[in-house]
Amino acid sequence: MTDNFETNHQPERAFLVGADVRGTVPLLHIDDSLDELALLASTAGLVVVGRAVQHLKQIDPATYIGSGKVEEIHHEIEQAHANVLIFDDELSPRHQRGLEEVMGESVKVLDRSALILDIFAQHANTREGTLQVELAQYEYRLPRLTRQWTHLARQAGGGAGRGGTGGVGLRGPGETQLEVDRREISRKISHLKADLEEVRAQRSRHRNQRTKLGTPVVALVGYTNAGKSTLLNSLTGASVYVANQLFATLDPTTRRLSLPGGKTVLVSDTVGFIQKLPTTLIAAFRATLEEVLEADILIHVVDLSHPNAREQIEAVEDTLAEIEVPRIPRILALNKADLWNGQQYPTDYWEHGYDAVVPVSALDGTGLEQIKAEIEHILIEQMVEVQLYVPYNRGDLLSQIHQLGVIDDETSTATGTNVRAHLPRAFAASIGAIPEN
Repeated sequence: MTDNFETNHQPERAFLVGADVRGTVPLLHIDDSLDELALLASTAGLVVVGRAVQHLKQIDPATYIGSGKVEEIHHEIEQAHANVLIFDDELSPRHQRGLEEVMGESVKVLDRSALILDIFAQHANTREGTLQVELAQYEYRLPRLTRQWTHLARQAGGGAGRGGTGGVGLRGPGETQLEVDRREISRKISHLKADLEEVRAQRSRHRNQRTKLGTPVVALVGYTNAGKSTLLNSLTGASVYVANQLFATLDPTTRRLSLPGGKTVLVSDTVGFIQKLPTTLIAAFRATLEEVLEADILIHVVDLSHPNAREQIEAVEDTLAEIEVPRIPRILALNKADLWNGQQYPTDYWEHGYDAVVPVSALDGTGLEQIKAEIEHILIEQMVEVQLYVPYNRGDLLSQIHQLGVIDDETSTATGTNVRAHLPRAFAASIGAIPEN
């Protein structure tokens, strides 16, 4: 499943299936969701040759959409010469086995989660990203392992884990190959989790260092392809890779940004969100998403020109709630405002309690200065008032106070300086100006 869906340089042909189950309230209309699935398939290197929608009273326990519809789709797949069947919802192991029995060995049966995992595997460039994707793949595959999927331990991932991707070892008395593969994959999951804990610890050390330095962190979040990387480039002059495709960048990037008042913040780009994001991915990317949890401000970037902009906002907010992001200040950046053609901007985006809503365009510069001003305003509001004495031999500390805070009063004495200032809470605590939380 990590082979880019190409055989002899010929992209594989995909047939998409969506189910509209009575009584459910999906985030996107079924047709819009299938359009998004088609974009995902294209990003993975597939050519979409057909689609089908099934309206259901309830999900079929064996084949998800019912045996009659499965046979009908099987016929359509043969007519379209498709060799990949992709469901828009996550299939249970039982559903996957039932569908594979009907489709035969010539057709791969995937779901949205498997497709997203494959895209992540293609786009992960760093060791951390590779580890996270490999863990998510193994955790997704383990309950779905069948005789058709044996020896996956030799195929999946990029060998980034300490467990490697070597042979599965000797079988014990009475063990089937399936049991050996399951045990081997479980072992690899344990090794990958241990490696990612090391990454998490390293990130934690870096965050603690940033806290001591007092540099605030602003995290960019948003739906995939909303323009986060483009906005980061425009704000900071960075050169992060940008492409008009889903999940173009996975690995987080952090750059410095100078604010109008002369203060400096760190701006971190994060992995894009999407509706029905696999829970295995959210768990595997915990170390990366902790950058969001520890941020001082979130900038939620939304593609204002997208017809499902509101639904995409809901999907991002749902994911933020799932990873338990605390109530920190949030700015909603309505990106691609240059495509709004002079119409009045929507006024109902305030319902999520954003501290500011700013129309921006990373292309023509609209709103960039306002974004910086809003960041600065929020940071000043978050500061605490302190009074402290700084001896003359601590000129470095006085310089930090000037760099990070707002000086209200400064009086020189024979041995040092009395300072009354507003400082970031974490920095004030780190220098003993206020009690630690």
